[in-house]
Amino acid sequence: MFQNAQITTELPDIDQLNFLKIHKNYLWILLFNSAIVWIVIFIACYFLIDHKYAEFYPNFSNYGYIILTIIAIIYNVILIAGFSRRKYALREKDISYSSGILIEKLTTVPFARVQHLEVDQKPISRLFKLASIQIFTAGESNDDLKINGITKKEALKIKEYITNFINE
Repeated sequence: MFQNAQITTELPDIDQLNFLKIHKNYLWILLFNSAIVWIVIFIACYFLIDHKYAEFYPNFSNYGYIILTIIAIIYNVILIAGFSRRKYALREKDISYSSGILIEKLTTVPFARVQHLEVDQKPISRLFKLASIQIFTAGESNDDLKINGITKKEALKIKEYITNFINE
């Protein structure tokens, strides 16, 4: 007869993990990227609204810019508030990454599922000596793990540790 007994042992508490924070300079990179996006949006709106549709919507321009400014401020406040929630933990057999304000997300990848790893540095990150590590898992999962905003030295140490674990 089929049986499926309930587990009665105490499960490990994920909150007891010693999470490490993302480097504080990564916030400047996020804000710089955000500023570029919002500048492009404002320029596009200027040429689209003020030049092309100004005669049809003469008062829309001012209200449109006010609304865009409010949205940009809210976006950046959420970005800043959410930055402190980005953290990672490296354990013997897995790595975890936690993020999010409204929707909290915790991703844990066991090293046994890792296919390959990549460490990269984008141009702006290079100025701050930061990098990101991406961990690709077996299977067709879109939830592979990527940790942005750690020092290049730390990213390479994590990569080496996981690679050594896989090769053992």
